[in-house]
Amino acid sequence: MREFDVLVIGDANPDLLLRGDVRPRFGQQEQLLTGADLVLGGSAAITATGCARLGLRTALLTAIGDDFFGATVRAQLAARDVEVIAAHTPGVPTGLTVVLNEPDDRAMLTLPGTIAALRPADVTDELLERTSHVHVASLYLQPVLAAGLAAIFARARQLGVTTSLDTNWDPAERWAWVPEILPYTDVFLPNAAELNAVTDGAGAEKLLVNGVTVVMKDGARGARAWWPGGACAAPGRAVEVVDAVGAGDSFNAGFLAARLTGRPIEEAVAWAAIAGSLSTRAAGGTAAQAVPAELLARP
Repeated sequence: MREFDVLVIGDANPDLLLRGDVRPRFGQQEQLLTGADLVLGGSAAITATGCARLGLRTALLTAIGDDFFGATVRAQLAARDVEVIAAHTPGVPTGLTVVLNEPDDRAMLTLPGTIAALRPADVTDELLERTSHVHVASLYLQPVLAAGLAAIFARARQLGVTTSLDTNWDPAERWAWVPEILPYTDVFLPNAAELNAVTDGAGAEKLLVNGVTVVMKDGARGARAWWPGGACAAPGRAVEVVDAVGAGDSFNAGFLAARLTGRPIEEAVAWAAIAGSLSTRAAGGTAAQAVPAELLARP
C-alpha cells in the first residue's frame, strides 16, 4: 500500500477576507469593516484539507516561506491532518490574497510570493511512488511548474499513479499547456466558463478523445460529467450561502474522495456537487467543508 491516497500539488497561502465598506477610497479616508477573517487559502491547500476531512491520507507539495504567514499556513494544514512537503524557497515571502467581499461580488488582491515557486524538479519519482493519485491546482499561478506538468503526469502514469487537474482561470486567456497535459490526465475538473474556453465552445466531447474524464462545476446547478462512453449530472444541495471562496476546491475533494475509495463515477459526481455546496456555509474555503456523513445523507 502506498503512503498517501492523494498528493496535491500547488498553492498554499493565507486569505484575508474583508467584509463591509471594502471599496477603497483614497485620500486617507478611514473605512469601517463589518468582518475580517484570516483563513487558509490556495486552491491546492483547500482541496487537500477537503480530501483529508473526507478520510483520504493526504499530502500537499507546496512552497511556503519562512515567515509569519508561512507559519500560519503550516499550522492550519497540520491541524487538518495534511502532511506538508515544502519546497525550499529561501528568502521568498509566503503568498497572500486579500479578498474584498461585497454582497454580490468580490475583488482579490494577490501577492504571488511563494505561490509561483514550485518547479518540475520538486516532483520527484520518489515522491510520486509514495502516492496513489496526484492532483494539481492553480496551473496559471505557477508557470514554471505548468511548463513541465505534461512530463510530470507522463512519469506518474508510468509509475501507476492516476492524475487530475484543476487549472483555474487563465488571466491571459491563452490556455497554454493544457493541450499537452490532458493526454496524460485522468480527470479534468474545470468550471463551465473554463471548459468553454479550453474547448473554444465545442464542449467536453472535444476532450474525450484523450480518454480523460471531464467533471464540470456547474454553479448552483451542481455538476456534470462526461467520459468515453458515458455522461451524468448531479444537483448541488440547497444551503444558505455565506461565502463561495474555495467551493470549487471542495468540489474537487468530494469527487476524489469518492473515486479513490472505489465509488462509481456517478456517485463521485454527486459527492462533488454536494461537497461544493456545503463548503459555502461559512467564510473561507475550509471552515465548512463536508464530512463523509454529510455526503452519504439523503437530502
